[in-house]
Amino acid sequence: MIKRNSKAWIAVGAAAATLTGAAVVSAAQHQNATATAGLVSDIGRFNDQGFNQSALDGVKLAKSKLGVAYTAIESKQPKNYIPNLRTLAEKKSTVTIGVGFAMAAAIEKIANKYKTQNFAIVDYPQVAMKSKPKNVRGLVFSTNENSYLIGYLAAKMAKAKNSDVVSAVGGQPFPSVVIFIAGYQAGAKAANPNAKVLIDYSNDFVDQTKCKEKALSQIDQGSQVVFQVAGGCGLGALSAAADRGVWGVGVDKDQSGLGAHILTSAVKRVDTAVFDTVKDAKAGKLKGGDKSYTLKNGGVSLGKISSQVPAALVKEVDGLKAQIIAGKIKIPVEPTS
Repeated sequence: MIKRNSKAWIAVGAAAATLTGAAVVSAAQHQNATATAGLVSDIGRFNDQGFNQSALDGVKLAKSKLGVAYTAIESKQPKNYIPNLRTLAEKKSTVTIGVGFAMAAAIEKIANKYKTQNFAIVDYPQVAMKSKPKNVRGLVFSTNENSYLIGYLAAKMAKAKNSDVVSAVGGQPFPSVVIFIAGYQAGAKAANPNAKVLIDYSNDFVDQTKCKEKALSQIDQGSQVVFQVAGGCGLGALSAAADRGVWGVGVDKDQSGLGAHILTSAVKRVDTAVFDTVKDAKAGKLKGGDKSYTLKNGGVSLGKISSQVPAALVKEVDGLKAQIIAGKIKIPVEPTS
C-alpha cells in the first residue's frame, strides 16, 4: 500500500535531481550491443491521452533518435504488473520502465530479483522504496509548480464570471495526484483570497462516468473551472465541463485538442523523462536514485492557453513562473483543509 503522506515522496517531489550509485551496466558493455527498452503501462493503458501515452511517446522518440528498439506491454489489471515486468527483465532489456506509482511495489520486487539490470518508475521515488534498490531510477515531477500557475489562471477566469469557485477531480489521493491539487489550490488562493476550491476524488483512473459525476456535482456548486487529475477517468470531468459551458483543465499531456472549453493543461513531460532514462541506459550511465522534473528544467509546463484568456493575464502568469523558477514562491505539496 502506498502511503499518501510519505515524507520521502514529498521531499523528492519538490526537490532537484538526486542520482546516486553507479550505473548497473557500463558503457563498455554497450559498445557492441543493441540497446532495448521495455515499457509497462498501468491499468490506464496507452490510450489514456495522458501519462501512459506520454511514456509511450518517450520510447518511440528513443527509437527514432537513438535507434533503441522497444517493447511496450499494457496492463489490464494490477495483477499483471509483476508478470509484465518479469517478461521484460527476462528479455534482458537495457532498461525496463514502469508507468505510475501503483507499480512501485512490483518494480521494487522485480528490481531486487534482477539486480544486474536497470529499472525506472514514473511518478514514484526510489528513495521511498523500503529496500531502495540501486538499480532503480525514480522519475518524479514538481507538478505543484505548473499547477500553481493554473490555479491562479483559473481563479482569475472564474472571477471574470463573478464567481469565486473552481474545482479539481482527482483519481485517488496518492502523492502524485495530491501534489497537482495542492499547487492548484495555492495558486487560486493567491489570485483570489476568497477563492473556494472544491476537491473530490473518483477513486478511479479509468471509468469516465465516475469523474463526470464528480465534476457535474462541482459545477452544480458553482465551479467555473474543473481541473482533472485522474487520467482516463478525468476525460469524463472534461466532458462535463464542455456540457455545462465551463472551463476544463487537462493533465499530463496538452489536452487542448479536446475542445475550445480547455483553458490549459498541466503538462508533465513523462515523454522527456522516459527518453532521458533510455538515453542514459544506452550510454551505460543510468544511476539509481531519483531525478526530478521542474519548471526550471522544462519537466513540467503549461499546455496551450485558450485564446480567450486576456494577454495581460498571460503575462501575469509568465511573471509568476519566473518567480517560481527563481525560488521566490514556495508552493505546498499537499492541499490545506
